[in-house]
Amino acid sequence: MTTSADTHDSIRAVQWQGDHLRLLDQRLLPAQEHWIECRDAAQVTQAIRDLAVRGAPAIGIAAAWGVAMAAQQGVALEPVLAQLRAARPTAVNLMWALDRMKKRIAAGADAAALLREAQAIQDEDLAANRRMGELGAALIAPGSGVLTHCNTGSLATAGYGTALGVIRAGVAANRIVRVYAGETRPWQQGARLTMWELVREGIPAQLIADSAAAHLMKSGAVQWVIVGADRIAANGDTANKIGTYQLAIGAKYHGVKFMVVAPSSTVDMATANGEEIEIELRDPAELLSSGGKRVVVEGAQAWNPVFDVAPAELIDAIVTERGVIERPDTLSMQAMFGH
Repeated sequence: MTTSADTHDSIRAVQWQGDHLRLLDQRLLPAQEHWIECRDAAQVTQAIRDLAVRGAPAIGIAAAWGVAMAAQQGVALEPVLAQLRAARPTAVNLMWALDRMKKRIAAGADAAALLREAQAIQDEDLAANRRMGELGAALIAPGSGVLTHCNTGSLATAGYGTALGVIRAGVAANRIVRVYAGETRPWQQGARLTMWELVREGIPAQLIADSAAAHLMKSGAVQWVIVGADRIAANGDTANKIGTYQLAIGAKYHGVKFMVVAPSSTVDMATANGEEIEIELRDPAELLSSGGKRVVVEGAQAWNPVFDVAPAELIDAIVTERGVIERPDTLSMQAMFGH
């Protein structure tokens, strides 16, 4: 494919409208493209909690706009910061964005300054994604196949995407010739969202059942697994959507490379390792139902962690906008990110 990466980059799911926030409701894709109009910070919090907006960078961006909107409306900001912070516990980008806004508030920023800060957070994320796309694609040999998990594209970020940004760039550069997406149970983000993005952007791809991943790796069709992250610890351990850990194990066994792609705001040097990362447990009903319809017998119970941790020793490369860390460990993470 000879098109530029820009050809595969038309989706913007978080849109500031001057006095309110417009969010593409990701729960309804691909059947319906419905936009939610958030007119106060409480509605932004609800959208984050309910997964109408999801993906670590997008959550942080939406939260920043929520704070800026509250300032614009003259609302007390401390309670707003607290409610937004409590919306999702695992995604460090949420805390990072809110801490950045809080720092500006402490410095005396007015509503106009907070609006500029939220815009800067969004603009910087898009620029970081494009940079990560270049860096990650450069690691991939021409003619490669890749497997991705969950959704890490424009829907999950300011635009372009993290792991999906690498795939966009790799396809444009003719380095990636085969793309596979895991369905990503129980919310089906790979099936519903990643495939929607890939088809919409004209990138040929095939969906696989999550349970087909090891068999796919054994076939030799994929040379890289490329995933995003919700939190990266100081030693390189990475929390991501549930199912990532087993992909990392399968990749190691089959000699497939494993790449994590995330902005530096996802790196949490205050968390020593993956054991210290809080893993969000969500309503078992999400696992017992499909598309809102119960598919499991009444009386059955379920365990529904929505993240797991891939140990650093299973990761071949962590790609951020600051650079690439190959075979990450505590020393290499400290060298790039400090404390």
